[in-house]
Amino acid sequence: MKSRLIKAQNQRVERISTSTLVIGIDIAKEKHAAQAINFRGIVLTNRPIMFSNDHVGFEYLISSIRKLQKMHSLNDVVVGMESTGHYWFNIANWLMKQGVSVVLVNPMTTKRNKENRDNSPSKNDPKDALVIADAVSRGFYTPFSPKEEAFRRLREIRFEFKSMFSLLMKKPQKKCYSSCRIIDT
Repeated sequence: MKSRLIKAQNQRVERISTSTLVIGIDIAKEKHAAQAINFRGIVLTNRPIMFSNDHVGFEYLISSIRKLQKMHSLNDVVVGMESTGHYWFNIANWLMKQGVSVVLVNPMTTKRNKENRDNSPSKNDPKDALVIADAVSRGFYTPFSPKEEAFRRLREIRFEFKSMFSLLMKKPQKKCYSSCRIIDT
């Protein structure tokens, strides 16, 4: 079984070639942070790409990606992000519609690899984006496949239900004691 997992990871690593631009995005509620690296993990931007979680921000990201591709003569793009919460849905689906390959990185992978870059466990959005990009370049990702709208909505409803259920369970409940009668025959 291990050899099958290793083979699958090797295939993901081989997908990242010398002509691949790897983008890592740290997802947030209002403003996302992105970092760009090449296949070796060399950072290609002086500053992180900060963009808003709306159509204007997405357009800014794609124009930044195209500029970086042209500047560094890179033909392929892979964008990695964590699949936490629900804020990543819009950007992931929008990028797929633009023809950009999107992959998902496990949040635990990001958490465990924070210190690899600078020997510091500190957390900030640009650093997290860089850690995500590194994880993608090393093959620690899952390909994203957009689901139909109905499945996406079901996932959102499930999330809302779980949230409401946990709120209900946190409220103090009055204990109700019922009496039991044993009937002899």
